[in-house]
Amino acid sequence: MEDWRKNKLVFWILYLPPTAWLVLFFTIPLAIVWVYSFGERGPLGQTEIAISFANYIRSMEWTNLYIILKSIWIATVTTAICLLIGFPLAMGIAFASARYRNVLLLLVILPFWTNLLVRTYAWIAILRTNGHVNWFLEWVHGLLAGVFGLLGMPDVLGTFEPLQLLYNQKAVIIGLVYVNLPFVVLPLYATLEKLDKSFLEASLDLGAGQWRTLFSVTAPLAWPGIVTAAMLCFILSLGTYLTPDLLGGPDSVMIGNLIAQQFGPSRDWPFGSALSFLLMYVTFILLWIRAFAARGEKGKLH
Repeated sequence: MEDWRKNKLVFWILYLPPTAWLVLFFTIPLAIVWVYSFGERGPLGQTEIAISFANYIRSMEWTNLYIILKSIWIATVTTAICLLIGFPLAMGIAFASARYRNVLLLLVILPFWTNLLVRTYAWIAILRTNGHVNWFLEWVHGLLAGVFGLLGMPDVLGTFEPLQLLYNQKAVIIGLVYVNLPFVVLPLYATLEKLDKSFLEASLDLGAGQWRTLFSVTAPLAWPGIVTAAMLCFILSLGTYLTPDLLGGPDSVMIGNLIAQQFGPSRDWPFGSALSFLLMYVTFILLWIRAFAARGEKGKLH
């Protein structure tokens, strides 16, 4: 039988279509945006090709730098919360019996079956002033007020004031945690599911408790998955647009919203392109660090 890997015709038939697709609809548009990032905005909003770093320098002005730093802060907090929630959840799925594992994975993936816009509007219904959270808190307040009334202290709690849970940075972080949590759980599950459970059993047999085994054995063995999940969550959170646009207020503008504004109402495509590639540069640096760390880990193993 002929080895298909030596058949060049088969190779080119399989190789050319996806390569052409990537070049036409990914590489070329990306290159155009990169060229625009060195251009200038014309008097009528048109893009004039030039060789200038003015757009990158402008991105370091305090107004824009503040938005970038705030975006990094929100993405960092989101990543930390997702890891704190996602790691135990991934452990529970990985160590569950085979009977329930697929069901638990299905529950993690289930949100992807609904459009992100619909899910984000659902959070508006939950967090708004007359939403489900404040309705529940008002119900608890009324219940406690009735109890204190029976005890002769009817005015202890005062009048219920709804919490301002929407249109602020807290709402943005809540929305981002909800959106990005599956992207953290799945890489962690893939790593934890492949762990050699005998290491954990040996740690427990030698006298280490559950917590020490978790931090001294499980976490170091799952470190590649933790790094991958953290990077994925951070990159997705940093460049997000929809969640802060719908759940955030004036103080919750992130770099994704700033980029959309440049390509939309401001009609400043060169500046928007420069901001877009700042995100790309950050992504490339993080991927390079991850690849370098992976190479170091392989070197230690050999």
